[in-house]
Amino acid sequence: MTLLVQAFAVARKDLAIELRTRESLTAAGSFAIVILLLFSFTFDPFSDESNEFGGGLLWLSFAFAGALVFNRGFARELPNECLDTLLASPLSGAALVMGKAIANFAMLLVVELVSLIVFGIFYDVHWLSESAWLSVVFALATWGVAILGAVFGAFTVNLRLRELMLPVIIYPLMIPLLIAAIELTNAVLSRQPLSGQMQWIRVLIASDIGFTTLAWVLADTILVN
Repeated sequence: MTLLVQAFAVARKDLAIELRTRESLTAAGSFAIVILLLFSFTFDPFSDESNEFGGGLLWLSFAFAGALVFNRGFARELPNECLDTLLASPLSGAALVMGKAIANFAMLLVVELVSLIVFGIFYDVHWLSESAWLSVVFALATWGVAILGAVFGAFTVNLRLRELMLPVIIYPLMIPLLIAAIELTNAVLSRQPLSGQMQWIRVLIASDIGFTTLAWVLADTILVN
């Protein structure tokens, strides 16, 4: 319970800073929207194929935009040695990483919601009727992406080329999770029953559990290094 309280306190602090500066949300949201806009000129946005390739387009946009959010997660603690102060405080390393992940999760959901609205307009996809299932898929997949971004955001925070190294490290690890999210999103947008997609739901759940356990166990080691 104490860990969760500390984690939510970190997340609340990060979200308050983000609401004041809006640097990550503005950059990530603009990036995702630009990708969706550019691809609308590549494909016929009003064809039935929009439901078939929509999942891939959406999650690639979210993955690339997410890197802009992850890079700022721990980097904002570097000025004035704020990160060292946090590590010297009674706050546990696991709570710090989990708090960053919760903040990442919340910001990514905002970017995804805005992107879905833009996607529905540009590609004439009526996703509101399937919003319940989309919410489940997006929540499971986004948590996996968010916790992975937090773990490796902590790992690369002290690297000189962290903006370059972070995407290089996390994108290969995201592949199973992104494939599952793409397949499930395509199925939902195409109004296919998810009963035949249970293997992908299991992949998302396993990824969430695995990445969360990784954050919990290795947080102190990662942060010390």
